[in-house]
Amino acid sequence: MKKSDKKIEHNIREVLTQVCETALENVEGFEWLTHRVHYGNVAGSIQITCVFGSSSELSSAKSAQHDEYLYQLIKLALSSIDIDIKDIKRHVSFECEDPYTKSKRTLCDVSDLA
Repeated sequence: MKKSDKKIEHNIREVLTQVCETALENVEGFEWLTHRVHYGNVAGSIQITCVFGSSSELSSAKSAQHDEYLYQLIKLALSSIDIDIKDIKRHVSFECEDPYTKSKRTLCDVSDLA
């Protein structure tokens, strides 16, 4: 990893850690988040996954429009480090994990929860 890539990664981790801490306090059922990025095209390639404890918690969060809150929180955080995302919904996804088997993550189809 190049030195410039390490700096970008450090900045991304720093702001996403703040997003995670805020979401843990304000979004019921939110557990954690993770990201993937290609450093040659950060704004075009970054993918953030927000993980909830269960599909019912994800459904409740979506009903309360916490997904919109997370979109805006993430977009604002990334823009603070000069990563401007035009359509944040293309870069953020939601998953849930079964609370009884946290080591096994399952993808939730958000469209089924609406």
